[in-house]
Amino acid sequence: MRRETAYKLAGRKHDHPVTGSGLEKEREIRFAAYPPGQADRAFEALRILKGVFVRRGVRDDSVVVRYSVLDYSLELIEEALTDAGYHLDSNLYSKLVRALVYFCEETQRHNLLSPERLIKKSNEVYITVYDQHPHGDHDDTPPELREYK
Repeated sequence: MRRETAYKLAGRKHDHPVTGSGLEKEREIRFAAYPPGQADRAFEALRILKGVFVRRGVRDDSVVVRYSVLDYSLELIEEALTDAGYHLDSNLYSKLVRALVYFCEETQRHNLLSPERLIKKSNEVYITVYDQHPHGDHDDTPPELREYK
């Protein structure tokens, strides 16, 4: 039996996203010191994206972006900036934080797109399917004739 069939028989609903599950992300993007003025140019460039809200960071070389993890990811935004010629901060701390954020967002997106797992009532699904299909254990003899008295 296909997994989707089992989920439907168990009455599972697949309406994602779940409200209040932390879909809105706010991340700081730091730029390298050279060439100067990258944060200002990136601020203007990122304002064009629909669904991405940008504000200036606390530091002069950073911008803060807010987005839904269903529409964007930090990896996607930073790749677009890198492809456009921006140089991101490349110290060890920034690389570690970046890798951790990439992994967390990718995992969250994967979990949101996958159907819910059957935890309870999974045996009822297979019982229902078993009863609906013909199999060799069915006996057409009436119950009163099956018993020996």
